[in-house]
Amino acid sequence: MPHCIIEYSKGLEAAISPDELSSTVFQGALASGLFTPADIKTRVIPYTSYQVGETTAGFIHVTARILAGRNETQKANLSHQILERLQQIDQPNTSYTVEVVDIDVASYAKSVS
Repeated sequence: MPHCIIEYSKGLEAAISPDELSSTVFQGALASGLFTPADIKTRVIPYTSYQVGETTAGFIHVTARILAGRNETQKANLSHQILERLQQIDQPNTSYTVEVVDIDVASYAKSVS
């Protein structure tokens, strides 16, 4: 855990590849000190159709889904660590956002083969 779902405007691929974006978020989650490298999962979803306010500015939004039980300070640190690394991409007219969402432990199921 966590599952980091990275949504972004496809036009940003001129500045950063999906693999680099995934690695950037991975490093942020790792820097939080909450997870081992083996626990962090990232995936990227590009969007070609979107709107940010009244513009078509670029965006990167990360949803970090974690098992419930972390305190507010830990969650804030996680989002800050990811956001800090995203901001290093430094693309003009780009919105960077991070959201930490608790996964309900009672309904979460996992299988590894």
